[in-house]
Amino acid sequence: MNYSKLNLPRIPDIIAHQLETRILEGSLKPGDRLPAERELAVELGVSRPSLREAIKQLVSRELLVSRHGGGTYVTDRLNTSFMDPWQQLVDQHPSLQHDMLEFRHLLEASAAELAAQRATDADLQRLDAAYARLDAAYLGTDRSAQVAADVAFHLTVAESAHNALYGHLLASVLRLLHEHVRRSLREMAVNPDTGRQLMEQHQAIHNAIVERRPEAARQAAQTHIHYVRQRISES
Repeated sequence: MNYSKLNLPRIPDIIAHQLETRILEGSLKPGDRLPAERELAVELGVSRPSLREAIKQLVSRELLVSRHGGGTYVTDRLNTSFMDPWQQLVDQHPSLQHDMLEFRHLLEASAAELAAQRATDADLQRLDAAYARLDAAYLGTDRSAQVAADVAFHLTVAESAHNALYGHLLASVLRLLHEHVRRSLREMAVNPDTGRQLMEQHQAIHNAIVERRPEAARQAAQTHIHYVRQRISES
């Protein structure tokens, strides 16, 4: 009896797949430097030559970038290739603000709902920290700090959804979202009452996720974006 040969995966291919998974799940983010070769080989339980070959595979596919004498980094090409043309379009066509709000309405409502279902304990700790930074920012008057904290909070929600596309899509438009939030806060002329309402809305999103209430999380995110859209229209 003739038996066909088993096509067993090669060790470097398995290592490459593991590193890809870390990039997809967000534990390795664009711009992150990989641990030293010796350290990473020990962590993965593989030989350094096998690890070296796996890294070469990912470099050839432009998922990793090797810098001579400077280590190996996760590429940020997925961010810039999408972002650059849209940033210019938004700058030149302010009417795209409404399209951005519609996009955020769809994306962030679904991300909040999934986060309420899937967030790990570590995610919830990061969400608590992001919310605390946002609360502190709105107690002050530094608009740049408010924008940065606002973007970080929404990105943390998206990452907590544990959907690779949600996390990476929102990360890829992070600079665009940063600019959109900056424009929104500027055009809304944030005063103490507006700041209080925005914080209440963020708190509702935060609490619904922490309390594992998916539908409430979706509704809270939708309410937040609807409020921003309404205030901009009034302005």
